[in-house]
Amino acid sequence: MEVILKEDIEKLGYKDDMVSVKNGYGRNFLIPSGKAVLATASIKKMHEETIRQRSKRMEKERETAQQFADKLKGMSIKVGAKVGESGKIFGSVNSIQLAEEIAKLGVTVDRKRVKIKDEPIKAIGTYEAEVGFHRDVVETILFEVVGE
Repeated sequence: MEVILKEDIEKLGYKDDMVSVKNGYGRNFLIPSGKAVLATASIKKMHEETIRQRSKRMEKERETAQQFADKLKGMSIKVGAKVGESGKIFGSVNSIQLAEEIAKLGVTVDRKRVKIKDEPIKAIGTYEAEVGFHRDVVETILFEVVGE
């Protein structure tokens, strides 16, 4: 079954993508919850025209996202965490804390688009994360967890 997504769905596709899914997943979850519409011939034609009209705006958004990614690439990011005597962190460092630190540097990013590679982080050190600014712009950054 082919459906057109109305929103980004992780591991499936981005908004306005036409994807093929199993019948049960489409009919029982995606369509009833409003996350997708059935891709009939008439809807496909309308969808193609909509994509054509949005292409310029999408290109501008991609360029802006690339500028943010380039700005973030050169920055050093430090996330503070409470540390015990043994050097272990109380709790763990997550994507929400990393997104907040990135926002303090002047680059706004959605916390859902920040993926820390070595989660959960429970020790001081340097780690990697992927930050998605746009569907085509994903930047890998290094950040350091320091004790407070």
